[in-house]
Amino acid sequence: MDVFVYGTLTEPERAAEVLDSYVYVGSATLFGLHLVEGRYPTLAPGGETGGRLLRTDESAALDAYESVETGLYRRVSVPLDAPEGHPDEAAVYVGDPDRLDADATWPGGADGPGAGTATDLGFAARVDRYVDRAAVRVGLNTRDPV
Repeated sequence: MDVFVYGTLTEPERAAEVLDSYVYVGSATLFGLHLVEGRYPTLAPGGETGGRLLRTDESAALDAYESVETGLYRRVSVPLDAPEGHPDEAAVYVGDPDRLDADATWPGGADGPGAGTATDLGFAARVDRYVDRAAVRVGLNTRDPV
């Protein structure tokens, strides 16, 4: 699995604490989401974010590290623009801004249009819908070093 990392997992020391086996494929850019700071880094709609593409088979370890089961982060798959021989998709972890005390708003929430109605979506559904509609994608920077 290829994963776009933009926070603590861009540091080899931290990745080695979480994963037994991994490799950085190269630097990458996430289009359609920008970095916001909170208790931990997360993403918000719009813009772009620089990071690294990490490859590992240890998705369960990453999900545990990002607290996916408790809903702290949501793992989504997005298209990966990379040379032939790379996967077609990359995973991206998006943190819940309310739980991370981060300044980010996702369309379709309790504070936006449709609040209090059937269109008031939970965090995971808002992220999924935005990622699909906004054509969020990762581009591998083949000219940049890892």
